[in-house]
Order: sequence, then structure tokens, then C-alpha cells
Amino acid sequence: MKSVDDIEKELESLREKMNQPDFWQDKTAAQEVVATYEKLKKKKKYVGSFDDRNAVLSIMSGAGGLDADDFARILLDMYVSYASLQGWKVRLVHKNENNHGGIKHVTIDVVGDGVYGKLSSESGVHRLVRKSPFNSDGKRHTSFALVEIVPEMADMDEVDIDDSDLDISFTRSGGPGGQNVNRRETAVRITHKPTGISVHANSERTQQANRQKALEILRGKLYHKKEAEKKAQQQKFTPTTSADNEWGNQMRSYVFDPYTLVKDHRTNYEEGDVEAVLNGHIDNFIAAAESLDSDTE
Repeated sequence: MKSVDDIEKELESLREKMNQPDFWQDKTAAQEVVATYEKLKKKKKYVGSFDDRNAVLSIMSGAGGLDADDFARILLDMYVSYASLQGWKVRLVHKNENNHGGIKHVTIDVVGDGVYGKLSSESGVHRLVRKSPFNSDGKRHTSFALVEIVPEMADMDEVDIDDSDLDISFTRSGGPGGQNVNRRETAVRITHKPTGISVHANSERTQQANRQKALEILRGKLYHKKEAEKKAQQQKFTPTTSADNEWGNQMRSYVFDPYTLVKDHRTNYEEGDVEAVLNGHIDNFIAAAESLDSDTE
């Protein structure tokens, strides 16, 4: 049986191939290398990291009005499809919709083997360019959505939270139309006052269960923030920890007009089949981001 060091040596060799300027010229051969890389990653035991854990995935609509809300819905469908292709399970934690089927904010649990390690590079601002279906002027419209991936932190002590730092409120669970007017206030919102991070949970049946779930998500977000700051310090740049800064640093663009293209601005990897990408085929983008991260370690 191969040791972790042996597997890491093979991974390093594959990463060197993936970093070659002409790597994607032969797409078939490149995809075979990516597939081998992914299989080896699954064999590796991650020590001292959360890569092997489940993940909590949140999407928030940004600038762009109804198009941004619709884009958040499209991204949710993309990640649910990707999870299905991987054999992972998805569970809704919280969703805030508009009256047109778009999403203001959504949080889901993604459960499977090595989910956080696979999805963590998807965190960031995503940008959509298309002719808006919500107006008739025929002009191109740009909208944004923020994706955040944090590790599952149930019953973990890695992140200490002082109760005095929490602002906790309860509301009635339910969707549009006041479906649960006569039900108890079970939905939970927790704000971490020192950082301003806010989390929601309304999928559980009881107030206490939703509170526990919200605290789990908050621990994950605080861990994610701490790791981002640590990485920024190592690389000597200022992290994008505020929403304003995050909206200004797009990681990927999905363009439908005047041409079709999905481009990752961190790695410069791109594909022309936007529909395939939005149907969950994002493995190549994830592999390219992993290759980039390995160079900065």
C-alpha cells in the first residue's frame, strides 16, 4: 500500500504536468491526467486539515437586481448537479427567495468523501454576462453572486466562540405567503458581533436544532476567515474580508453574449460550453485551481 509521501510525490509530478503552458492543448490527454490526479487525491489521507470533511455551501446574490437573484439560483443548480455527479448528498439549510424564483441567499450541506477539499477553491465572486430575461431592451446585463464554502464543524472545538459575542434572534420558519403564521419561531439568525458574520438556519424542526446548526456554520465561517488571513499573511497581500472588497474581485465569469465563455480569472483556464459548466461539469476548473494553490504552498 502506498504511503502518504508516495502519493504526494505522484501528485506533485502530475501538478508539474498540469502547470505546463501547453497542458490543455490536448484536451483528452489533459482530462486523463486530471482524472488520475483526482483518484490519487481520494487515496491520500489528509493530516491536520479539513479537506476530508463535508462542506457548507452558501450563495448570496450581489449587484444586478433580479438577474443577480436568478444567477444565484443558477449557481445553486450547478453545484447541486456537480454534487450529484460526484455521488454526494445535498441538504437544504436555509433559503431566501424572491417572488420570481430567484435566490437572495441560500445555504446547503454537501455530504460526501472529501467534499470540502474538492469545493473549497470555488469560494469567491462569480460574474454573469447575458441578455437579461427580466427586461425587453435587449442589452447585455452584468450581475454577481458570492459563493462561500466552509468545512463542516459539528461538535468541534477548533474555533472557540464566546456567547457574549453573539446576537441571536428567532423568526418563524417558512416560505413566501406566511405559510407558518401559527407556528413557533424556529428559524435562527446568529450574528458574530466582532466580525459582523451572520448565519441563518431554518431547516430543522426545533429552535434548538436550528441554533446548533447555525453555530456549526458560524464556526466554519470563522475558521475560513482565519485561514484566509493566514494565507494572505504568508503571501504578503491583504485578504478580501469585507463584502465590498469581495464584490470587487471576481474569480470566474460566465458569458453568454456576445460570445459564450466561462473563464476563471485566477488560473486563466476557460471553456466555451457555458451550458455544460452550469450543468455541473466543473472538474477542470477545480483541478486548475488546485494546481495553482499547490504552487503557492
